[in-house]
Amino acid sequence: MTEFTHSLVLGKFYPPHVGHHHLIRAAVARSSRVTVTVLASSVESIPVASRVAWLRAEHAGTPGLVILGDIDDHPMDFHSDTVWELHMAVTRAVLARRAILDGDPSLAPVDAVFSSESYGDEMAKRLGAQHVLVDIGRSAHPVSGTAVRAAPEANWHHLAPATRAGLCARIVVVGAESTGTTTLSRQLAAHLGASWVPEYGRLHTEHKLAAAKAFDPAASIDSLVWTVGDFQDVAARQQELADAAAAERPILVCDNDPWAATVWGHRYLGAPHPDIAPDAHRPALYLLTDHEGVPFEQDGWRDGEHLRAWMTGLFRAGLAERGVPWSVVTGSPAARLGQAVAACEPVLARHFRFADPLG
Repeated sequence: MTEFTHSLVLGKFYPPHVGHHHLIRAAVARSSRVTVTVLASSVESIPVASRVAWLRAEHAGTPGLVILGDIDDHPMDFHSDTVWELHMAVTRAVLARRAILDGDPSLAPVDAVFSSESYGDEMAKRLGAQHVLVDIGRSAHPVSGTAVRAAPEANWHHLAPATRAGLCARIVVVGAESTGTTTLSRQLAAHLGASWVPEYGRLHTEHKLAAAKAFDPAASIDSLVWTVGDFQDVAARQQELADAAAAERPILVCDNDPWAATVWGHRYLGAPHPDIAPDAHRPALYLLTDHEGVPFEQDGWRDGEHLRAWMTGLFRAGLAERGVPWSVVTGSPAARLGQAVAACEPVLARHFRFADPLG
């Protein structure tokens, strides 16, 4: 039998870290129902929806646990009764949302507040609940949201996989056939100390040819029939590979991505199909490898030498339409790497710069 009927865990979770997860699990272990309330402010860099999603991913399937987010743009002043009541009004509104979701508005009140902060005493008092203090000295998990925002790389191990994947800065290299996307992306990943994800489309093509040969041993690369589903599969698998690798290190370099699959779909299907990857992730930066000055190397799988200029144009137009940061790299491999590094530096600096929370 649990000690508490309904417990509250409240915070900014900016971003969520292992200390937060420890706090949530402590509340769950002693409570029948737990509401985690993520209260963000409009000035903060990480959307509240992202924080809620990351927490839900880490605690998926936990009985009695509901994680809700909302905006609280009131100032922080622990000495002002007026300010306290402004914050408590938001808190009570979120607890009411939980009760409505549960189908019984009378379940809104809580009998315990779990926190790792001294202000938890006052919050619990105003809610008519007991304050349960958990690891206020951060001895179990010596980390804070402030520390993570100041030095994400140094604190990467304090973040759950979903949070790491969400915070990771993703650099994507795209380009027409035989324009050096694989070479550049691998070199860039090594230079940045980043994880690297290869292009999945080539492997899909190999598997598709093997399947075709199972029907007809005489099948060839030129006889393959491409469908929208092929490119949807490529986009989905490319996203899976990127999401898994994004949890490893703060920076990820990808050779192609789900959006690139829409461009390749246009090339092989003869028309654009936005439904190939309608929810494609928007990376921190795209790098487009120019076809000019790059010899076409036939490796037995390529057939688009005459289309390279057209493909480069497709990528240019698509990137401009997406409204994402992108840069073209040209010249020798060494020149391209230098241009790529120069393009990445300001983007990465911005990516890992977090706005201060409301004071």
